[in-house]
Amino acid sequence: MPRFLKQYVAFVEAINYRLGRIVMYGIFVMVGILLWSSVSKTFFLPSLWTLESAQFAMVAYYVLGGPYSIQLGSNVRMDLFYSPWSDRKKAWVDAFTVLLLIFYLGVLLWGAVDSTQYAIQYNERSYSAWRPYMWPIKVVMCLGFTLMLLQSTCELIKDIAKIRGVTL
Repeated sequence: MPRFLKQYVAFVEAINYRLGRIVMYGIFVMVGILLWSSVSKTFFLPSLWTLESAQFAMVAYYVLGGPYSIQLGSNVRMDLFYSPWSDRKKAWVDAFTVLLLIFYLGVLLWGAVDSTQYAIQYNERSYSAWRPYMWPIKVVMCLGFTLMLLQSTCELIKDIAKIRGVTL
C-alpha cells in the first residue's frame, strides 16, 4: 500500500482512538445529569434542563464514540455466517458493507450540514420550555459523522489491503 494511505490510516485512527477514550467517560456526565434530575424532582423544584441535557449528552456519546467502536471492531456481525469464512472472504464482505456504510454516512453528513447551517442562520431553538440553541449539538453531530466517515474509509483501506495480501 502507498505510504500516504498508511499515514492517513494511522492519523485518523489516532484521532478517533484518543477522542473515543475521552468520550467513553461521557456516560458519567449522563449519569450525573440524570441523578441531578432525580434529586431535584424529589427534594427541590424540577429542573427544566435535565431531560434535554441528558439527550444531548447521549447524542454526543454515541456519535463521537461510533468511530472508536468501528476501530475496535465492536460492531455487530452475524457470526453464524461470518466466523467460518477465510480472512480474505471476510475482507471482501467487509469492503462491500463498508461501501454501503460510507454512502449512508455521506447522506447523513449532507443532511446534518444542511440542518446545522439552518440552525446557525436562524438561531434555531428547541421547542421545550428550556429552549436551548440547537446549533451546538448539530455541530457535534456533523463532527461525529465526519469522523465516522473517515474511520469507515480507513476500514475500507484496511480491507483492500487484506484482499491484496498486504499488511498495513
